[in-house]
Amino acid sequence: MIKKDTIDKIFEVSRVEEVIGEFVSLKKSGSNFKGLSPFTNEKTPSFMVSPVKQIWKDFSSGKGGNVVAFLMEHEHFSYPDALRFLAKKYNILVEETQETEADKQKSNQKETLFLINQFAMKFFAKNLLKKNEGLSIGMSYLKERGFSNEIIKKFVIGYSLDLKKDFFKSAIESSFLKENIEKSGLIINNSNDIIDRFRGRVIFPIRSIAGRVQGFGGRILSKKNKTAKYINSPESLIYIKSKVLYGIYEAKNAISNQDLCYLVEGYTDVIQMHQSGIENVVSSSGTALSIDQIQIIKRLTNNVTLLFDADEAGLRASLRGVDLFLKQGINVKIIVFPDGEDPDSFVKGRKKEDIIKFFNESSRDFIRFKANLLLKDSLDDPFKKSLAIKDIVVSISKIPDLIQQEIFVKKCSELMNVSEDVLFNVLEQEKNNISFKKNKKKVLEKPLELVQNGLTIKKSDLELASLEKQIVHILLHYGGEEAFFDEIFLLHGENGQIIEESKIIKSKVYEKIFLDLQQDEVELINPLYQELYVILIELYQTQGNVIVDKLIRNIKPELSKIVSDLFLSDEIYELHNWDRRNVFVKDKKSLVGQLVSETILSLRKNLIDQKIKSLVEDSKEKKGLLDNPDFLSEVINYQNLKKLLSKKLNRVI
Repeated sequence: MIKKDTIDKIFEVSRVEEVIGEFVSLKKSGSNFKGLSPFTNEKTPSFMVSPVKQIWKDFSSGKGGNVVAFLMEHEHFSYPDALRFLAKKYNILVEETQETEADKQKSNQKETLFLINQFAMKFFAKNLLKKNEGLSIGMSYLKERGFSNEIIKKFVIGYSLDLKKDFFKSAIESSFLKENIEKSGLIINNSNDIIDRFRGRVIFPIRSIAGRVQGFGGRILSKKNKTAKYINSPESLIYIKSKVLYGIYEAKNAISNQDLCYLVEGYTDVIQMHQSGIENVVSSSGTALSIDQIQIIKRLTNNVTLLFDADEAGLRASLRGVDLFLKQGINVKIIVFPDGEDPDSFVKGRKKEDIIKFFNESSRDFIRFKANLLLKDSLDDPFKKSLAIKDIVVSISKIPDLIQQEIFVKKCSELMNVSEDVLFNVLEQEKNNISFKKNKKKVLEKPLELVQNGLTIKKSDLELASLEKQIVHILLHYGGEEAFFDEIFLLHGENGQIIEESKIIKSKVYEKIFLDLQQDEVELINPLYQELYVILIELYQTQGNVIVDKLIRNIKPELSKIVSDLFLSDEIYELHNWDRRNVFVKDKKSLVGQLVSETILSLRKNLIDQKIKSLVEDSKEKKGLLDNPDFLSEVINYQNLKKLLSKKLNRVI
């Protein structure tokens, strides 16, 4: 592990404009640099780099962050590899924490296995191209599948001769130790007799996102009884089935550039699609889809389309994958091929344009896919239909974004002809108490007591999301500044009426926001905004200010992206030179007090609107409430409070 002092030194000397300038042509634009996006095909430059803040933002793809984030996005480095790249560029000696002897042995063992696998890949490729058996059996099979020499070379496909110890002998002659060859899984030590694991098979190397050979898949060509058609390397220090995706090395750039990943089942599906010009495709290699595999994809895109056969096994695989992707916040669609077709056979011989057209026209969201699949035999059976609807709602509950949840509930309601209220109730039943509380606003004081267990998420959350973003934006830009606020105090008169009292106060911006939200016990509904809000408040309370470049390198990538987005979204407007167009805009700093007050008041008004709506809905369900004076009094108080806040919003100074 790289020492913290070394990491700090790397960030201190690294210049984001210098590093990015090696990959993107940048031109000076005011205090910033602009260039064409390296992630999308654009004609008008929208890629911005801020030397002052040491951050970048690509407005065409939405990506952004610090210098390390760029290397991780563009070059697909891991975090440590990105740091080592920068250290090498700026001649910084990388100091690592002291490794134990066991750690050193493990690290050396891994490197040895990678070397053996690299040797094996070249060995098998040579067999395919140079040996008679490889040409007559292995190459003949590949040509029958329609694979060109170019695509065979691209994926380094090979062949293992049908001999007992062919690879083992060659590896020993190349000075590899027997025990290490065995650990790689390339041989089987069976009763003191050595046997090549992949003998008589076409070999598909499985490479990591960085291109290192982790393991192999092998397809047997002879018709031997009780022999699996496909076998993979056994698990080892460098090959863990749940953490590998076949084709990820060859597909990573295409996935990132197109912001879409196609997921298929087999090796040949991947290869055939590449040959057809569709390169943003990977395979789970016949294993059950795992969270680790999804995380690899998520590094490159949040959009996935599952391509599976129309048979029962393919459909089941699709169903398993859907909920896993949804839980990780990934937009997932499904394409089911016509009967008798799979990705390999379908794309073979077809033009790329026709394939893409079919994909676009045939892709379904998970609701429509599940509805068609689950309701196939249950339209006339109310019990089966209810189970199918419940299954769909369970999938919706996996989605972390509340707005997306609402959209899909509405879609399910339309498709299934079931009321939204019923579906929302079922949705809430599927949430556990912990996650439920996280996604709700907590308001303990009665005048703003909005969120109760069972409250339905409505359209107003769109406005709430915007207000929460604005709060974080204000904290980042103006949190440490002082401003004047027109403070409103709500008092109870002698007759119980609410009386407004106004007073001008001077306060730090972060103190005003913190105290107001704390008073109302409001927690931001977006967990990322809430996490960033807590970090910012703590920094202001302990240090008095926020240094942007230091902040973004000490927070997780998701938060770093938000920070860079909020900062550079302002910068892009500055570059438009509004003055030249005779459009004169007030300095935001001069209006920060008004901006804060309006945001907080709008948030409060939004909460009250939802509370009133909730009370009205309760009155419809419980008819006796309308005759309850306490209930009517509560509604009136909320209405009066809303009027006061609306009045306040219209006259904020």
